[in-house]
Amino acid sequence: MAFENLSEKLSGVFKKLRSKGRLSEADVKEAMREVRMALLEADVNFRVAKDFVARVSEKAVGQDILESLSPAQQVIKIVNEELTSLMGGSQSRIRMANSPPTVIMFVGLQGAGKTTNCAKLAGYFKKRESRRPLLCACDVYRPAAIQQLKVVGTQLDIPVFEKGQGDPVEIAKEAYEHAKRHGNDVLMIDTAGRLHIDEELMDELKAIKAAVKPHEIMLVVDGMTGQDAVNAASAFDEALGIDSVLMTKLDGDARGGAALSVKAVTGKPIKFCGVGEKLDAIEPFYPDRMASRILGMGDMLSLIEKAQQTFDEKKALDMEKRMKSGKLNLNDFYEQMKQMKGMGSLSDIAGMIPGMSGKALQDAKIDEKALARTEAIILSMTPKERENPDILNFSRKKRIAAGCGQRVEDINRLLKQFNMTQQMMKQFSGLGRKKGRKGFRLPF
Repeated sequence: MAFENLSEKLSGVFKKLRSKGRLSEADVKEAMREVRMALLEADVNFRVAKDFVARVSEKAVGQDILESLSPAQQVIKIVNEELTSLMGGSQSRIRMANSPPTVIMFVGLQGAGKTTNCAKLAGYFKKRESRRPLLCACDVYRPAAIQQLKVVGTQLDIPVFEKGQGDPVEIAKEAYEHAKRHGNDVLMIDTAGRLHIDEELMDELKAIKAAVKPHEIMLVVDGMTGQDAVNAASAFDEALGIDSVLMTKLDGDARGGAALSVKAVTGKPIKFCGVGEKLDAIEPFYPDRMASRILGMGDMLSLIEKAQQTFDEKKALDMEKRMKSGKLNLNDFYEQMKQMKGMGSLSDIAGMIPGMSGKALQDAKIDEKALARTEAIILSMTPKERENPDILNFSRKKRIAAGCGQRVEDINRLLKQFNMTQQMMKQFSGLGRKKGRKGFRLPF
């Protein structure tokens, strides 16, 4: 995950500060030197790192801080506030038009993930905000770009407006009229990219901008390119005038310096970030939550939101009742495994829990093959067998094994895991009944 190395370095700096108890001005200055080195190693812009350390130092060496009961915590608080401010202060939202459609124009260099993330954001608007987006294919130069947009549009059940390899300005204008006629409240225009910024690219983008007057020009940058991403943002803003940034591959860059630098250098906020390859792997960018994660304080709000998106509330309540009565079945067992998988990797989840880092569980991954085997075994059973696994004798297991291509030993292993889970639930349930009058609550 982004900022992993920076988070580790800062944790070491603050651990030293806490061990000293009372702090002197020299202690703070020494810590700030280490913070500056950590920022530079994370590929943060040199001037941004220098200014950041200067602001923190100025606030941290005040008499009120050094003479407080916990000066180290006060310094960490200042760093947290300054990191949040550095990345934009608060979440910035897309400005929606009073009279639809809202036009969002996506720009960027080739290879940044513009086409895919244009579709991802359309999917986000459809699923999370109940909007009716329309994708527009204006990248008429890159081979298969139009087909790529149509494929991801189909996967997300979002319409795509395209006119082949025609004039991108005319295509954008026709797409705008089409969106108005068909009730699409968000028009998302995927424009052409280049391997480098050139005059021809900018002229075309300016022409599209003049033709459809977008409410938002969103630059898509690759978070793994470090300061090149910041330089691209500066160049596009100077030539075209961008409104925001969508940073891709934020799950893959352990340094994360581009995310810390882009707002300070360009003045434009990061509004969304790509956090994986799946089409739903896109999230709003929250500077305060990201600062908290960088400092090892976790991000419980994002974890709760992720759980709410993944878990069906009605199913969860029904399952809770069955857990309390000790009546779990194999359908419930499989449903829980699928929902946990939907929350993402365990290392990402660990990074959201205060006091834990992604590295703590970096090797603990949900085994996709094991989940597929479990699914095959359970779906090879009859509904009656899934509801009541106790009836599974040897002949039934042999039939199931033949049906799913597994061994009887694999079925026995699954049943053993299920029985252990069920026993644990019964123990919790019994404990809850015994201590219920004392205000004891079940831990699920």
